[in-house]
This record gives sequence, structure tokens and C-alpha cells, in this order.
Amino acid sequence: MLKDIELINFIDLNLDEKKMVLSWRNDESIKDWMYNQEDISLENHLAFIESLKSSKDKLYFLLRKDNTDLGVIDFTNICEESVHMGLYIKPKEKGLGRLFMETIVSYSFEVLKVEKIIAEVYSENQRAYELYKKMGFVNFDEKEVNKREVKCLELKNENR
Repeated sequence: MLKDIELINFIDLNLDEKKMVLSWRNDESIKDWMYNQEDISLENHLAFIESLKSSKDKLYFLLRKDNTDLGVIDFTNICEESVHMGLYIKPKEKGLGRLFMETIVSYSFEVLKVEKIIAEVYSENQRAYELYKKMGFVNFDEKEVNKREVKCLELKNENR
């Protein structure tokens, strides 16, 4: 893993950390890029985190560097050959995309040992799309979510 990066599993967060993550997730600047764009209640958030305890195909982490909480990375649809990735950076933080992506790539290939990582991004989220391309992701499909175009990309371990 990358130096000075801590990944704290959502199931290990204390209540204040859970509330902090929820406040980020419900921030307009973040939820606009999510498939679920509704505000999430604390009750639903806590129930979701509780469900992660028995989930075999999902991992959510608070990313911390030098004792500073920076955002969230997640891995869903985890199986032997692939994983879907997601991330959101604490509102108003800038310049952390590459660090988050390096952490995701490292964790996916070194810990989860998958063959490929799948990312999905709204077409108008140009900053995220360009970052994925710089990290070596390639387009393989497009679809529509919430009446918006989504680009589907993948990074194969052999191509990184």
C-alpha cells in the first residue's frame, strides 16, 4: 500500500466518523455525481454500514493520510476477476484525485488480487474522466443512468 495512507473500514468507524462521511456524501458537490442523488438519512446510512459486516462483495473505506480524513474509496461487485471502484473526496479538497486513484489501483491489484478494475463516470464529469484515462483506464462501454450518459472504463492489471 501507499506510504502514510490509512484505510479505515466503514464497519470500524465510530459514530462521529460515520456522521462525517454521511455529511460529505450528502454534500451537493458530491451527490451530483452519484447514481443515488437523494439525501441519505442517518438511519439509512447506519443500516447500510451494518449491512457491510455480512457483505462479501463490498468494501468501503475512509481514506486518511497523516491523521487527516480526506474522503472515501469503495469497492463493489468484488469477484475473482474484477471489482467496481468508486470514490469521493471531502468537499472543498483539491488535488487529491491521483492519490485516491493510486490507492484504489494498489488495493485492487495487490490486496484484492483482481484482474481488472471497472470505473463508471458521468460523461460531463470531465475531471474524473481525464484522471481515469491518465491512470491507464480505457473505455469499453457507455450507458445511461438518471437520463445522463455514463462512460464505462476498465484498467487491466497487465496494462498498468
